[in-house]
Amino acid sequence: MRLVFGLVLVLGLGLAGFAVYMAKSYIEGYQSELAKERSQRSPVIEVVDIYVATRPLKYGQPLMKKDAAVISYPKRYLPAGHFLTEEDLWPEGEDEPRSVLRAMEKFEPVLAIKVTGPGEEAGLTSKLERGMRAFAIKVDVSSGVSGFLRPGDHVDVYWTGRVGGENVRTEANSTGNVTKLIETGVKLIAVDQKANGDVSGARVARTVTVSAKPQQVAALAQAQATGRLSLSLVGVMDDTVAEIIEVDQHRLLGLAAAEVAAVKEADKVCTIRTNRGGEVVESKIPCTN
Repeated sequence: MRLVFGLVLVLGLGLAGFAVYMAKSYIEGYQSELAKERSQRSPVIEVVDIYVATRPLKYGQPLMKKDAAVISYPKRYLPAGHFLTEEDLWPEGEDEPRSVLRAMEKFEPVLAIKVTGPGEEAGLTSKLERGMRAFAIKVDVSSGVSGFLRPGDHVDVYWTGRVGGENVRTEANSTGNVTKLIETGVKLIAVDQKANGDVSGARVARTVTVSAKPQQVAALAQAQATGRLSLSLVGVMDDTVAEIIEVDQHRLLGLAAAEVAAVKEADKVCTIRTNRGGEVVESKIPCTN
């Protein structure tokens, strides 16, 4: 009887040990798989609710509440000028909505740079910064870069005209017909009557409107009245500062301007002849004419 009891006890201990071993193996395997799954899981991304367009919007359209909705956007990649609340986007309600300045696609974030202020229309005044003025420049297919100008581009402005006579020279010692760079990096805000930059293809314009300071406006007006203005398109990523450029016909063709020697007029001498005892004597006297 004791032998049977001992055998049962040993068998029970063996089965218990085996069960513990199997349970431990199962738990370790489960924990290993859980750790592997957690390591492969994407990190938690913090999001923020911002306003986006609910449909394609074009230049000049009023932005109403039905045109925008709130979606979750990764906080780390929030664009500048986003709107978080309805009070920010419509501070005066739909009675004074913002207008669209740049075309937006569906689910594109509504940004301050793409819309006007509350109650403002998408006209030229909304594109003028503080202290700037709008000025129109006449162009054609050659002076207007073959129609490839768009609102928002930056251009250099060159003046071509005649400087006085042959003896009148500029600070760069140019004379006659001269071409000179008069303004650099001027921003275009409209091409003809189009202030929307979302235009495809070339368009030959008759006028372009630039944003300039009052002093620049005066210089451009004087230059346009006394000569011909030509525009040169500046690259999007170009941050270089153009040097002073002035070219006349002599410099263009590599000719040395002939220097005219100033001939000094000989001093006029007046004399008077006096007969002294048969001898004629010449005496100098002040000239009266």
